[in-house]
Amino acid sequence: MAQIERFFAVAHKDIKSELRTRYAITAMALFILTTISMIVFATVGEKFNPELAAGVLWIIMFFTAMTGLAKSFVSEEERGTGLLLQLSTSPTSVYFGKLFFTTCLSIVLNAAAIFLFFIFTGLEVRNWLIFGIMELLGSIGLAASTTIISAIISKAGTKNALFPVLAFPLLLPLILAGVETTILSFVGAEWAEAQGDIILMVCYSFVVIASSMLLFEFVWVE
Repeated sequence: MAQIERFFAVAHKDIKSELRTRYAITAMALFILTTISMIVFATVGEKFNPELAAGVLWIIMFFTAMTGLAKSFVSEEERGTGLLLQLSTSPTSVYFGKLFFTTCLSIVLNAAAIFLFFIFTGLEVRNWLIFGIMELLGSIGLAASTTIISAIISKAGTKNALFPVLAFPLLLPLILAGVETTILSFVGAEWAEAQGDIILMVCYSFVVIASSMLLFEFVWVE
């Protein structure tokens, strides 16, 4: 019970801090608006096919994550509060608290990006169940990977350069499965056709979270 309370305390601290500073929200929201505006102006009058639309959508989701999700641990080092967090709670509580915050941020901002993308492009989703599951699992997978990478790079001198370099190879399986699932949702595929990619996305998130949980104490303490 105490562990759960500490986990929620870490998540609550991060949510309050973000609502006060709005650093990640502002950076990611501006990136979403800028990117979608550029896509709309560059493709005016053009019709997106499902393959192109899925690829562009996942590019937006990936770079949105690169813009703001690294701050979960980097901000602790920048403010000098990392040591205090280490002394006040367990590594497991810190990891899951940060993961919960990053997942919530990822889900909300990806939903906003998708909403704006649909408004400006006029795309139609023919299987909302597959699409909704894709958005949820994609956001969880992005959050799971970026949380542990943020912890790894938090003490590095070149954080901004390291983050996407480390993130892309780790996220590539998720992106490939996510793009394929998105295409299937656009063309109105049946559940059975998307089941394999959805299972892959579930397994990806499970493996990343389980591995991160085992490795986090060494990364965080050292």
